[in-house]
Amino acid sequence: MARRSLWLHPAAKPLLFLLCLLPLAYLVWAAISNSLGANPAEALIRSLGDWSLRALCLTLAITPLRQGLNLPALARFRRMLGLFTFFYASLHLLSYAWLDMGLVPADIAKDIAKRPFILMGFTAWALLLPLAATSFNRAIKALGAKRWQSLHKAVYAIALIAMLHFIWMRAGKQNFGEPLIYGALLAALMGWRIQRAWRSRG
Repeated sequence: MARRSLWLHPAAKPLLFLLCLLPLAYLVWAAISNSLGANPAEALIRSLGDWSLRALCLTLAITPLRQGLNLPALARFRRMLGLFTFFYASLHLLSYAWLDMGLVPADIAKDIAKRPFILMGFTAWALLLPLAATSFNRAIKALGAKRWQSLHKAVYAIALIAMLHFIWMRAGKQNFGEPLIYGALLAALMGWRIQRAWRSRG
């Protein structure tokens, strides 16, 4: 009971909110103190992308953890983690558009069309946009539960596209270590869902 009440504590959500902001606070401090390395723009863009993917993995992990650990209270954190996924993905896109492209729309459009991994990243963000916009109770009521659930199942496609973006980006430097770790984690999370769906049909 004590373990369950911990997740229901009124301070749990504000604490998670602050924890989710810590990566941004660190990156802002590192940028101000010139601690981002020899190429600060690239470090900032990549770090924001990494935190987008981590937030996405945490969001997808909520349901398996909730059911596996018998902690239904964990469901109350899923919306916040999903919104932080969109938040960090938007900062990732903004930092690329600003620091790499100088906020020139024509150059951004050309780069998206020219480089497949940029296209994958932009597509993942564009698919996240309607999910973030409909993550509130009023949107659920307006859409209806079934349509809302169908729309939000797009998160699985987003995870796959985001993974392709990450792998393609790292392929240029033959760096596949982190993509393999994230890929294995996402495969496990998706495999768990496929197994549950298969069992429910049987």
